[in-house]
Amino acid sequence: MKRSYFAREKVLYLVLVLMATVIVGRLFMLQVIDAAELKAKGIERRTSSASLLPERGKILDAQGNVLAQSIPVKEVYGDPRAINELIESKQTKWTKEEIAAKLSEILSIEQEVILEKLNRDLAWVNIANHVDLEKADQIKALKLPGIGFSDQQKRVYPMDRLAASVLGIVTLDGNGAEGLEAFYNKELYGTPGYSSQQSLLNPSQLNEPAMRGADLRLTLDSTIQYLIEQQLDQLLETTQGKHIAILAMDPMTGRILGMGSRPTYNPNDYSTTDPEERRNLTISMSYEPGSTFKIITGAAALEEGAVQPDDLFEDPGYIQIGPRYITNWDSDFRPHGKVTFTEGMMLSSNVVLSQVGMNLGKESFYTYLKAFGFGSRTGIDIIGEDSALLVPQDQARDIEMATMSFGQANLVTPIQLLTAISSIANGGTLYKPYIVDKITFPDGTVQEKSPEPVRQVISKATAEQMTAILEAVVNEGTGAAAKIPGIRVAGKTGTAQKVDPDTKGYSKTDFIASFAAYAPADNPKIALLILIDTPQGESHQGGTLAGPVAKTIIEGTLQYYGIPVSGETPSEVSEIPETSFERPAPGEVVPERTPLKGESVVPDLTGLTMRQAGEKLAAAELHFHFSGTGLVRGQNPQPGKVVNAGTVINVEFATLEEILQQGSESEPPPNP
Repeated sequence: MKRSYFAREKVLYLVLVLMATVIVGRLFMLQVIDAAELKAKGIERRTSSASLLPERGKILDAQGNVLAQSIPVKEVYGDPRAINELIESKQTKWTKEEIAAKLSEILSIEQEVILEKLNRDLAWVNIANHVDLEKADQIKALKLPGIGFSDQQKRVYPMDRLAASVLGIVTLDGNGAEGLEAFYNKELYGTPGYSSQQSLLNPSQLNEPAMRGADLRLTLDSTIQYLIEQQLDQLLETTQGKHIAILAMDPMTGRILGMGSRPTYNPNDYSTTDPEERRNLTISMSYEPGSTFKIITGAAALEEGAVQPDDLFEDPGYIQIGPRYITNWDSDFRPHGKVTFTEGMMLSSNVVLSQVGMNLGKESFYTYLKAFGFGSRTGIDIIGEDSALLVPQDQARDIEMATMSFGQANLVTPIQLLTAISSIANGGTLYKPYIVDKITFPDGTVQEKSPEPVRQVISKATAEQMTAILEAVVNEGTGAAAKIPGIRVAGKTGTAQKVDPDTKGYSKTDFIASFAAYAPADNPKIALLILIDTPQGESHQGGTLAGPVAKTIIEGTLQYYGIPVSGETPSEVSEIPETSFERPAPGEVVPERTPLKGESVVPDLTGLTMRQAGEKLAAAELHFHFSGTGLVRGQNPQPGKVVNAGTVINVEFATLEEILQQGSESEPPPNP
């Protein structure tokens, strides 16, 4: 009985398997027949899937101005085989020549180029990338056979060249390749989506939507950056330098306020540039710093007690180290006689600093070189930083010890040097420099950056001693061109000989001129480094070429911060002198017409400070290029004009006295 039961079960199982096989077979045959019928009708079932490109996050400056953003665009593609089939079966009246002609007219691509693609024996050819939506709609309206579209994102930079080498570039596939775009690519890129589509039988199905990337808010301030870009262009014009770089940071935190270099490029059209134009020289240029490095030597020697500010040194204009002679930049073997260490810094004496470095000793010197961060990357959050190079300690002879004391032999980068100098400015703490202030993710989560102290390098007392010496350099020494009345500026000039590639010795005609400074010296808000590689013309001195630039940027930045002067010195801007005239004020603005979408009305900036003008223009989605310092005296375009959002407004600043004097002169004379 048991055996009979199992036999019946086995038979039933076999019957079920057979029935299932028949059903599956029938379904399979139906599928084959269905596909065959579709093919007979000239229709093929096509299953396609695609990765959906997410919208890349924005990059904003410290004020919230957009420096980089992505906009939706289209890729235009063609299916040459489908076009051939439609033409041969007379299902379209369009010819390939006519299709190419229409696309050429809208896309501004040569007709022959498009026609060559449409004549290929392929099922897909790319015709154009990053086509704006308006043009794509024009093409769609024509209903051209075999022409399709796919979604793309185009990276745009509203301020064009502003901070170009800082921002970097984004490739066609939506990934960052240089600068911040590359360093923060993971955060900016977002999460791709996924879509599948079965044509004819099923509508398009979205399986997973793309999630946009995070937004970056920078420490970089576009107002200060404009100042830097303006001075970079001016230096390039006046010095014809091979490379020019300017770097500004908050020495109390390591926050980057602005950075730029020349040559430069427009990231909106980077395909026409080469990597050298796109280099961020402030983090990647390795060079012998020259006399700006005397700040480091002096600070280390003061900290170790190897020198005191009033220690006397003999300076006959030269010093012999073994068979080699070291001379001063201004010597021609002209003796300075007995000078103090402070006077040696003021004179930028190579002879004095060589003796200071030798007194410090090799082991201590290298300890401080590494403590200040030389020979290694700072870790700034941008792709492309170089580590530069120190002479290996075991290979450093007396001559290397002497020359590295005044900025030869060792290589540094601008970011290394200014980070080290900033540690002296802030009281002795080395901070890790950074440029991204916070990251805002699509879900609202915010990741904020904080100042990151690396180590205490020197004591506060030593930092104050060195600051006092650097103030003397500006007030009475080689840095006089950076002197600003009412502001305590600490600074140091640099004029470094470059190595001649042919002779391998130091050139007598090729130099790097530089200037390092921070202010106000007692509570610094900005530290600055300017360098000019291979300046042309009569002068190659750092004080002469870079000193006035440092003065302009420091003065403008402090004015923008609302700190026109330091300490208890009366402000020339915020304090209105006794006069019968009143401080000018903005008037009511009447727009010339109603602004359209994407347009702004130019506000009246009369009498505003730099910060007030910047805030008012930012609120109107406008930018500005300024000259002078003080209060707004003039602007172009004039108030009430309707311009495109993002337009640059030229703003002229002047002191209140100059503005009032101008107003007085413009009034008619009184009646007799």
